[in-house]
Amino acid sequence: MMSMPLEKSPQLAPVGRIAELADQCVQCGLCLPVCPTYALDRNEAESPRGRIAIASALARGLVDPTAGLREHLDHCLGCLNCEKVCPANVQYGELLIETRALLGPAPRRPRLLLNVIKRPALMRALRRFGGWLALRRWKNGLAQRLPVHSPWRAALFNLPTKAPATPVRISGNDRQQPRLALFPGCVASVDDAQAQQAAITLLQAAGFHVSVLPAFCCGAMDLHGGATAAAEQAAQCVRQAWDSSGASQLLSVTPGCLGTLRRALPGVSVLDPVELLATRAESLHFRPLAQRVALHLPCTQINVARTDVALLQLLRRVPGLEVLSLPRPPYCCGAAGSHLLEFPERAAQLRDATLRQAATLEPQQLLSSNIGCRLHLATGIDQQGLRWPSLHPLTLLAQQLEHRH
Repeated sequence: MMSMPLEKSPQLAPVGRIAELADQCVQCGLCLPVCPTYALDRNEAESPRGRIAIASALARGLVDPTAGLREHLDHCLGCLNCEKVCPANVQYGELLIETRALLGPAPRRPRLLLNVIKRPALMRALRRFGGWLALRRWKNGLAQRLPVHSPWRAALFNLPTKAPATPVRISGNDRQQPRLALFPGCVASVDDAQAQQAAITLLQAAGFHVSVLPAFCCGAMDLHGGATAAAEQAAQCVRQAWDSSGASQLLSVTPGCLGTLRRALPGVSVLDPVELLATRAESLHFRPLAQRVALHLPCTQINVARTDVALLQLLRRVPGLEVLSLPRPPYCCGAAGSHLLEFPERAAQLRDATLRQAATLEPQQLLSSNIGCRLHLATGIDQQGLRWPSLHPLTLLAQQLEHRH
């Protein structure tokens, strides 16, 4: 383990909130079997229990925040599988956020790349420029020339070859219906605009009225990367946009954004559209589709949105569609926000394990509701020559929607 101390030491910090959260852990070890990084390394420091011990020692000033200790914390995917099985109800996600905030952003964090990703207008402009240069033809060749640890290499591999869809828009609505606001986000507003439009189509068919907030980053990558000032700035933007919306509920088709949006808007109902669609499923009718699909359920859909059962119920309303959920384990595909950029080799190991499980189902296409997961999995699909199309589940549902008058 490296012993070089980092710039920011927590030795003078009060024990406070981190130690209080850490003390809730009873060290039972039930989290170990569901932790993806522990499965990868079989190292106690790469488990929730080990990370809680590290966080506690850091907060109490018992150890210096060496690069080696920090790396164990940075490897965490934040999947929250541990919270689901914890008998002591440890708030591990909150503990991780507080500890990373204490340490500040990691030295290896790709700040320039993340600043591009967080700006939808800039991303769209760069993608248009890349289209003029026929980037899709040579991006993989360029990526292979970069160092294996380079976040830019991972970004190029994960860059979609298709041009971004038109930004989400609203058609006519019955304004007497419950008012919902859709949060487009950053990457999702560019590369998941089709799914966002599908959500609006389905919600309108179910009788809901939807408005759309401006597209910007919710702050999730900053919050989970210890960049607290930037995360709070993003949260302020969320609050301002929400206050101006006049809506009663906020929606995101990206489960990875839900936790951060809820943190920014305490007391506001922030939902996955699937949850609302499931309440009016009887009003939705779908055309048959004779196809076998593998359904990848992102960690945040299971552990934050908790809409995995509702999504399966909706998909099974499509006549002829055979929906098979990926076996668990593996418990995470490895995308985990910016993790796939910061630790591309580890992310690829977790992704390939997920795709091996998908292959056992012999699907004709792969469904996943989190844009980061889907781009990450699509890269593996392409590299392995599997030729499975990948879609957001709401996109498939909207494509099969039968409009009745």
